[in-house]
Amino acid sequence: MFVIAGLGNPTLQYEGTRHNVGFDVIDLLADKYNITVDTRKSRAFIGKGVIEGEKVILVKPQTYMNLSGESVRSLVDYFKIDEESELLVIYDDVSLDVGQLRIRKKGSAGGHNGIKNIISHLDTDVFMRIKIGVGKKPGRMDLADYVLSRFSGSEREQMEEGYEKAAKAAVMILKGEIDAAMNEFNKKVKPEEA
Repeated sequence: MFVIAGLGNPTLQYEGTRHNVGFDVIDLLADKYNITVDTRKSRAFIGKGVIEGEKVILVKPQTYMNLSGESVRSLVDYFKIDEESELLVIYDDVSLDVGQLRIRKKGSAGGHNGIKNIISHLDTDVFMRIKIGVGKKPGRMDLADYVLSRFSGSEREQMEEGYEKAAKAAVMILKGEIDAAMNEFNKKVKPEEA
């Protein structure tokens, strides 16, 4: 069994913000594979289903971003999954261009409080992750304000593409093809010539 956790903040006020891209990818996977993510468990909404023959649990923690580890740890324990090989976390990254992906098998939190909390609760930084670029914050803007802002129209198009790629990468990872996913998606996307 595989747990795919997309990070974000609960409640309508955060819908569509840069910080909620993990939720958006979970919604895309749920739609694509007919999985309903509405069961409350371990301070999260979860949905059980099958993706390409693999049993999965799609997860949207409801603890607010900075406490994501509480929910993820509880689900890892409850479903008795191995976090190194059966957990995938999807979240936003301000150091990547809008819609750009970066797939990793492990690593530091890189300043992301949700990941910092997950590492702290799991007591390891060895778990797979898909980071989705939300763009660098403008110079004087506060980081918290930036990640809680919404995408512009042109950014939204790039993000839709990013979500599709992230969903495809997640399916490859489920099938044990993380190296292939890293090779395919970790390259820098060149903006199209105008």
